[in-house]
Amino acid sequence: MPSDPAIKAATAIRSAGCLVITAGAGMGVDSGLPDFRGNSGFWKAYPLYERRGLSFVQAANPAHFEEDPHFGWGFYGHRTELYRRTVPHQGFGLLRNWSKRYALDTFVVTSNVDGQFQKAGFGEDQMWEIHGSIHFLQCPACCHEAIWPNRAKFVIDESSLRTRDVPLCPRCRRVARPNILMFNDYAWLPHRSVAQEEGFNDFLARHSDDRMVVIEIGAGSTIPTIRRRSERLGQRDKTTVLRINPWEAQIAAPHLSFSCGALAALEKIDQGLATLG
Repeated sequence: MPSDPAIKAATAIRSAGCLVITAGAGMGVDSGLPDFRGNSGFWKAYPLYERRGLSFVQAANPAHFEEDPHFGWGFYGHRTELYRRTVPHQGFGLLRNWSKRYALDTFVVTSNVDGQFQKAGFGEDQMWEIHGSIHFLQCPACCHEAIWPNRAKFVIDESSLRTRDVPLCPRCRRVARPNILMFNDYAWLPHRSVAQEEGFNDFLARHSDDRMVVIEIGAGSTIPTIRRRSERLGQRDKTTVLRINPWEAQIAAPHLSFSCGALAALEKIDQGLATLG
């Protein structure tokens, strides 16, 4: 049995019948996106909030869309435009190539709201965005159940992080909000995410007897939703979890850990696949 984790990972991928990618904020770091790892990480990306004494939890609060929507959309509008500009790093391409090369039916489960997997070529029918997506909007008062694409353009005043324009609900004309599950959020419309979850459950049912590889990338323990999902999947028969995390890579055998960033780990595994031929 090979001792190199990259060769072990490559062997598991080569023998798998399906692939699940579970991803947290660390997936986007190699693309230049902030991961908001603790308040220090958030304040590094948004120093103005540190000067105001606002944490990420306080900034990502739906109350802003009612009380001061230009401030609320200052944060989310800035992120919207950032994600639109960002080019997914090469690790996304490696995952897509493995899926095609080894005929692996693939599904992505992510807490990220940035839409980077879709931008990298993964299909909407392969996605479960468990916290929603910044690229979709909803009414903050839930005057109707519609969720619609976010086509708004945001011009942000960098000195105040306020946006000039805000999108509106087409029915009640209130200021719309992103279809994202925020902190202390009782108005999020979950049905887009619920439909994606149903698609994931169908995927698991199709592959109940297949060998599965779960590649978990950049999912921390502070909000452990993705880590727990990976570990539950890892309890299935014939499943191998590959945990990629530069700070918290530990996972019990027979699963494998890579204590580095997303791109570095995926490149090591790709080299392992090349070695196997």
